[in-house]
Amino acid sequence: MTESAQDPDVSRDPYATYAAMRSACPVQSVPAGSGGRANYLVTGYAEAREALSDPRLSKDTSAFFAGKESRRRLHPAVAHTMLASDPPRHTRLRKLVTKELTTGAVRQLRPFIARTTHELLDQWPVGGPLDFVARLAVPLPVIVICQLLGVPQADRPAVQRWSAELFAEGEPDVIDAASHALAGYMTDLIAAKRLDPGSSLLDRLISARDGEDRLSEEELVSLAVLLLVAGHETTTNALGNALLALLQHPGVLARLRENPDRVSAAMDELLRFDSAVSMATFRFTTEAVTLGGTEIPAGVPVLVALGAANRDPARFPEPDHLDPDRDAAAHLAFGHGIHRCVGAPLAVAEVEIALRAVLTRFPGIRLAVPPARLEWRRTRLVRGLASLPLLA
Repeated sequence: MTESAQDPDVSRDPYATYAAMRSACPVQSVPAGSGGRANYLVTGYAEAREALSDPRLSKDTSAFFAGKESRRRLHPAVAHTMLASDPPRHTRLRKLVTKELTTGAVRQLRPFIARTTHELLDQWPVGGPLDFVARLAVPLPVIVICQLLGVPQADRPAVQRWSAELFAEGEPDVIDAASHALAGYMTDLIAAKRLDPGSSLLDRLISARDGEDRLSEEELVSLAVLLLVAGHETTTNALGNALLALLQHPGVLARLRENPDRVSAAMDELLRFDSAVSMATFRFTTEAVTLGGTEIPAGVPVLVALGAANRDPARFPEPDHLDPDRDAAAHLAFGHGIHRCVGAPLAVAEVEIALRAVLTRFPGIRLAVPPARLEWRRTRLVRGLASLPLLA
């Protein structure tokens, strides 16, 4: 998948490629690029679930790359986030944010999410063409996470641009520059909040840093950047993927349009069907591991294809069929184990509220172009649409 990620046909629909690889072997060696050691790609559900919870697969990127020469200049606050760490550091950092993003905590945000959604929908041209990604899927999650973190409204366009640039596949210089821009911005915002404290999630993290000294300054900046980026990039893709799935399955769309309250029950299946995170973040073996009958040596990267695992027929019969009645609660769209996405409750709430509002207010919504003409983002880590032209 390394080279084929650049193939427009595979970007549009990677699932046939995943299925072929899975049927050959659910865990197999794949080229790592020019002159690099082989990586191992996991496409089976059982194997993915096992890999995601195996402590012998480390996420400590600084340990993996120590002593290796690199021309990259990714900012340390972006390179060494909570996602790129193992216990006990990971455990300590995760505890600080988990309580802020529980289902109960997110429930208090639902009125703000709903109000913001309807304000954005008020600006849609009735009956006219529009881009769902630009008009709702991008701005809604950005507004919500910036509100949660206390990012001033005037700064949000720049923050969103830098965040998008972090996922610029094949453009390392762009990614590196964006990492420094975001880390620099967050450093300045934290300094400003120390002078004029507020009540946002970021203010509470600053209190943890300055009061109990549980965070280093670099950890504070890193956590802020991670929450900002992860808090909206994947939700943007999940929104576009979910609506597209419904538009391509008219029967399911009609059922949900007739009873929008059923959107909540269909969320797991929509997340499973076209996962916003196609590939789990970096892992490597700290010792030799046998996974799915495949021997993986120590010290090599293991890529877990979440999108592929969610289409494994051994776990989800007829996986290419969108079935809102399916019990898909065991999907891996948010990962699994100790690194499962801490922001999952917030993402689910945003997608559910947005889809319900769109289907209620725009019952005749439809694609403005054939599916084959849709443009997908060129990135291996996340899967999402660059735009979704609609007629409302």
